[in-house]
Amino acid sequence: MKIRVVVAGKPRLAYAKTGLEEYSKRLAKSGRFELVVVREGKQEEEGRRLLDASAGFIRVALDERGQAAGTLELARKLGRWEMQGEKGVAFLIGGAEGHVGLLRERADWLFRLSSLTLQHELALLVLLEQLYRVETIKRGEPYHR
Repeated sequence: MKIRVVVAGKPRLAYAKTGLEEYSKRLAKSGRFELVVVREGKQEEEGRRLLDASAGFIRVALDERGQAAGTLELARKLGRWEMQGEKGVAFLIGGAEGHVGLLRERADWLFRLSSLTLQHELALLVLLEQLYRVETIKRGEPYHR
């Protein structure tokens, strides 16, 4: 099953770029990961771009109103979708203004990374690390202790 992360805007902060490169490289080894960057803009336009880039995939919108889940629950959820034969899962990260209502309505799951409000570049980095952690759990590697 393919994992696609769709984010509005390229990361600009140095720490985010460095972390993004590291975890993208690790995730790319599976051959099932891709990072798609859509242009930032007005909230409605940005939402349409995120929806277009995730067409045909299970949509997981990262949203402060979403359901919290730990790493193992995330791994189980992704595993269930994979067992159901889903083509892929797209994680959607909006810009600074968050997601428009239409995107939240079309999402299959609203997922909250944290009860804290995270700057979207930091949220992207945390998500990639967690997706890498899920991959290592699937492979039985000791990264997740």
